[in-house]
Amino acid sequence: MTDKATFGAGCFWGVEMRFRELDGVVDARVGYMGGSVENPTYEQVCTDRTGHAEVCEVRFDPSGISYEALVRAFFELHDPTQVNRQGPDVGRQYRSVIFTHDPDQERTAREVRDELDSAGRFGSPIATSIEPAATFWPAEDYHQQYLARRGGSCAI
Repeated sequence: MTDKATFGAGCFWGVEMRFRELDGVVDARVGYMGGSVENPTYEQVCTDRTGHAEVCEVRFDPSGISYEALVRAFFELHDPTQVNRQGPDVGRQYRSVIFTHDPDQERTAREVRDELDSAGRFGSPIATSIEPAATFWPAEDYHQQYLARRGGSCAI
């Protein structure tokens, strides 16, 4: 049995690659969530007018990795203090966001975020938003496992 988690942490190529490296992650795919346009394209999302975030939907085996461990990994793989940007990528589509799929995920995400923020882990306040999951729109095929197929890395 698998469960899912959805995270936005800048360029979705690097986010997908990093989550795929974790033991217990069964699959990861990139797409868009949190906007107002149905079935958005990459070009539409890049205009920063649809409200979508570039996200990674992670399928995981809860007996192999906990949701809490995924949330902690999320906070380590990007700078959660930046608002609507990651490195050179600027716009609301690059925002730091956790989309939760149930009340337990929401509670866990808030507890981890608040713990890290209270501890001053990042030196600046955490800007990550926690929102209820909406429709996941898969990105175009050429975006799936982009870095694994093409090599290289993202500035996340």
